[in-house]
Amino acid sequence: MGSSSFFIIFAIAACFVPSILAIEHLVGDDKGWTTNFDYQTWAQGKEFHVGDKLVFNYPSQAHSVLRISDESSFKQCSKPDGVLALTSGNDVITLATPGKKWYICGVGKHCEAANQKLAITVLPQDGSASSPSPNSPPLSAAARASFASVYYGLSAFVVVFLGVLNMV
Repeated sequence: MGSSSFFIIFAIAACFVPSILAIEHLVGDDKGWTTNFDYQTWAQGKEFHVGDKLVFNYPSQAHSVLRISDESSFKQCSKPDGVLALTSGNDVITLATPGKKWYICGVGKHCEAANQKLAITVLPQDGSASSPSPNSPPLSAAARASFASVYYGLSAFVVVFLGVLNMV
């Protein structure tokens, strides 16, 4: 009976570990979401994964965050109809799917004239990219992938081990 309780607790805990691996990326670091900042340089060297969060900090009513669905609209700073503007000043976006993602400021000419826009590529949660990179991954991504591999391997071992114990 004791091993059944342990198994249930372990299975519940195993469900929460992927969310623990998620990283919050403060867009622009200490500068936040503002004008005249190079967000493409900021994003270089960072890895964004499904489950990670982008945090856009800015004075409310000074800026906004618009999710853009295509690269052409992003490059032209085009604000498509029907796109909901995030305006809280502390907007958190969870990266739910892999692929290219584009964000712009929808206030005035902040995107066009002041370069307030961000483009990123979101990788699957397991850390694999769609095409191999000639550079080795940053330490944080390598550490994340290593931890995830060890965690899931040990999880599988414990589940099988406890299943065998329950059969005895």
